[in-house]
Amino acid sequence: MRLLLPSLLLVLATGCVRQSTYDALKGECDADRARLDLALSEEQAKAEQLRREVEALELRIQALTDEKANLLKDQSQLEGSLAELQEALAELEKRKRAADARVAEFKSLLGRFQALVDAGRLRVKIVDGRMVVELATDVLFDSGKADLSDEGKEAITEVTGLLVGIPDRRFQVEGHTDNVPIKTARFPSNWELASARAITVIKTMIEAGMPTTRVSAASFGEFKPAETNETDEGRARNRRIEIVVVPDLSTLPGFEELQKIGAPTN
Repeated sequence: MRLLLPSLLLVLATGCVRQSTYDALKGECDADRARLDLALSEEQAKAEQLRREVEALELRIQALTDEKANLLKDQSQLEGSLAELQEALAELEKRKRAADARVAEFKSLLGRFQALVDAGRLRVKIVDGRMVVELATDVLFDSGKADLSDEGKEAITEVTGLLVGIPDRRFQVEGHTDNVPIKTARFPSNWELASARAITVIKTMIEAGMPTTRVSAASFGEFKPAETNETDEGRARNRRIEIVVVPDLSTLPGFEELQKIGAPTN
């Protein structure tokens, strides 16, 4: 077009041009314009295609950015979940070690008293999660009395010798009776009888070498039977002295939290 237009203008300026020449030049000019229009249309189509591709890329970039943010969020949540899982596993392992320690302690206690258990002089059992040495009061005391028989003193002395060797443990001596009522000047009810028997056992244990700081006494009277009171055998089982190994709360799960709750405030 740049070449044809000057020529066309020159011809027109001279005023002397043949119609055929004019038509030829005009045709070439129209053809060039058509080619330019086509090229422009193609370029515009390419520009539109590029614009759509840029928009698609921007959407893809935004999607990837969102995906990355979600992945980082998921990673953070997974790391948090992993930390919680590791903490839970550590707590489970701690509880397992504590449970294994209690089982080992019970086996050790049972081993200490195995000869007396085999001889039928006492029983070793678990009651309410506590290790208990049970002695029948019919062997230790005469009926309605709180003074140990000679055989009873011997049994308590022997038991004390085994218990005192268990390190870092305290013991609670619990007195139990059957439901047959008693009403004497010294023992108005089974509460007093069971209490007096528990205290007698403690005094004998102390005489046998048990430190006073490691023993205490409790009375349950007739209100914590081991068996039914409807039979002679059941009532005999209910008349008993139980020496309880006091649990060490510091080894139990949640002890640290309990300490925090019970800690004095200023």
